[in-house]
Amino acid sequence: MSTTDAEHFDQARKMMVDSQLRPNKVSDAALLAAFRRLPREAFLPADLVARAYADEAVRLPGGRAMLQPMVLARLIQAADIVAGERVLVVGAGTGYGTAVIAASGAHVVAVEQDAALLEILRPALATHAPGVQVIAGKLAEGYAASAPYDCIFIEGAAEQIPPGLAAQLAASGRVAAIRHQAGPVWQGAIGRLSGDALSFQALFDCSAQLLPGLERHKSFAL
Repeated sequence: MSTTDAEHFDQARKMMVDSQLRPNKVSDAALLAAFRRLPREAFLPADLVARAYADEAVRLPGGRAMLQPMVLARLIQAADIVAGERVLVVGAGTGYGTAVIAASGAHVVAVEQDAALLEILRPALATHAPGVQVIAGKLAEGYAASAPYDCIFIEGAAEQIPPGLAAQLAASGRVAAIRHQAGPVWQGAIGRLSGDALSFQALFDCSAQLLPGLERHKSFAL
């Protein structure tokens, strides 16, 4: 990358924070600093780096998408992750959201099942968040070997949380996800255990790509 390109991306990163995040209720100073520091372009394929700081989701290979910066930032802020906590990132994609979460000092496990995305995720995290444990596995299964988690962060939309994944949450933990409400409406939400079930509080309207394995099971009537 040339000096000119680096300066361009640095300015675009600052503008993202100042024009997309701050005006949209993202106020946590440490979180804003992580977004200002981490190079979003390093987590994208070469043909998509020009869209790294667009105020929209970026379509990725395999029908997936990198969350819109504002949506990602608000969901991470709502998850209220602090240093020392254990966090499971489900649907880590190319690793950008995982790197932002790891900047909090949390112990992060990132699960991704798409081979093409893993090829981007692994070197990007090795450079920008080397302490993250990367697991190649089905999103719906999480990673029980390191459970329980203080936070399960689902980096995308989920119509349902599989019981086996929910069981990996600590009793006092929380799930951060983008949940389907009604019709075209999706909302960033935080879920906590109430008895044996998760109870979600919707926080803000948004849009996101539905993650594989987290679709609602369809029922058929004869």
